[in-house]
Amino acid sequence: MSSTVLTTCLEARNNEVAEYQLNIDNFKRAIEKIDTQYAENQDMLDFKEQLIKLLADNQREQLKSIIMRDVIADQLAELEES
Repeated sequence: MSSTVLTTCLEARNNEVAEYQLNIDNFKRAIEKIDTQYAENQDMLDFKEQLIKLLADNQREQLKSIIMRDVIADQLAELEES
């Protein structure tokens, strides 16, 4: 595989990891906000449960993206060494 293709794939994975991180940070902040400002609102508590699931899903998917990003980076390094 060419270094150009791998570089493009690496950039895409880096963006993907960053997008997951943005979601993770936002979910955490929303969960905290519900805990402090909407603790008596059952609809918001239900929403919080959805956010907790989304947080776990995004953390898992981000880890998958990190693993794939690292594999691509390894391939790129191996190609550059040869």
